[in-house]
Amino acid sequence: MSEKAVIIGAGQAGAQAAVSLRQAKFDGDIVIIGEEDALPYQRPPLSKAYLKGELDVERLYLRPRNFYDAQNIQLCLDDRTAQIDRDRKVVTTASGREYSYTKLLLATGAPPRRLDCAGGALGGVYYLRTLRDADTLRSILTAEGKVVIIGAGYIGLEVAAVARQAGRDVTVVELADRVLARVASAPVSDFYQRLHKDAGVEFLFGERAEAFLGASEVESVELASAKSLSCAAALIGIGALPDVEIAKSAGLEIDNGIVVDDHARTSDPSIWAAGDCTNFPSPRYGRRMRLESVPNAIEQAKAAAANMAGGDVVYDALPWFWSDQYDVKLQTVGLSEGHDNLVVRGQPGEKKMSVWYLKEGAVLAVDAINDPAAFAIGKKVILDGKQVTASALGDVNADLKALIS
Repeated sequence: MSEKAVIIGAGQAGAQAAVSLRQAKFDGDIVIIGEEDALPYQRPPLSKAYLKGELDVERLYLRPRNFYDAQNIQLCLDDRTAQIDRDRKVVTTASGREYSYTKLLLATGAPPRRLDCAGGALGGVYYLRTLRDADTLRSILTAEGKVVIIGAGYIGLEVAAVARQAGRDVTVVELADRVLARVASAPVSDFYQRLHKDAGVEFLFGERAEAFLGASEVESVELASAKSLSCAAALIGIGALPDVEIAKSAGLEIDNGIVVDDHARTSDPSIWAAGDCTNFPSPRYGRRMRLESVPNAIEQAKAAAANMAGGDVVYDALPWFWSDQYDVKLQTVGLSEGHDNLVVRGQPGEKKMSVWYLKEGAVLAVDAINDPAAFAIGKKVILDGKQVTASALGDVNADLKALIS
């Protein structure tokens, strides 16, 4: 029987897996099933360059359509996976199509966490994940009135930056006491709060949205403190949850994502998973984790595809992330959890700095703000496992390259 690979999810991980399968000389059928009607595309620009109109939709596409045709990769778009029959090894879509498989990959991603409150279905209340979401959200750039953003995470802050650059009044409502509280250290939070405040963004910390009010379109946001914010639009950016529904209904092991082993294989030996939806073991960190990042989606998809094609690849990539806000690029490498010391290198007021996270003299992670050299050097130091001193890192007159020489 000839090999047949079915990929559920047409995002970064799904598209990468299809490409990597062909690169691994997998010569069977490949089908990608995606809920959206667009070709597989990049999501990060949706909250930045694409939202601002600086990037045409064609430049979002990971590959042109003729690539998939040339590689004999079938795209089943604008269709939702309804069922996985593991006994028959058949995937059925909402339109009634059936695809048999010998190898199945789940790349279902992590949709935005929904805010459960009154008025959430009103016009002008937005979430941002898809191309269609971004197209609709563009209306906030030209609308009159205030834009309220619920959540001071990366998505919320990136959209706040775009909206302010378009001249909109912006208020960010955040339950924590600082921006990026779940993902960044205090020095990084302080930098971004100052950056946004200098740009005219208003912050309300320790606040929670209770309801959106309006007839058919949102007109105000009611907060738990009884404060009311009039607005013309609201974006909800309170994190994401792994899409595990189809995996759960198929009886696969679930625990904060689809549970996979270090080869990206699920509890069913014929099914793999990759990207934001997975809970995977990290040999590097000695624990299980779930990451929401493009690099993780790409690298885990490569490992999964290699193993689907008969390889023996352990997934153990070093995590890294980025964010663009105004004229500032943040690049993060490694995970800072468990650090016992941190060193701030540079001057935040100059919009160039780096924060180095250490544990027992080893560098765990680096946040590099407008400092690509610190990012690159930090990555090499982490990979090499070199011991460094806080005093050496804190000396801004010392050449960082000495750390890798």
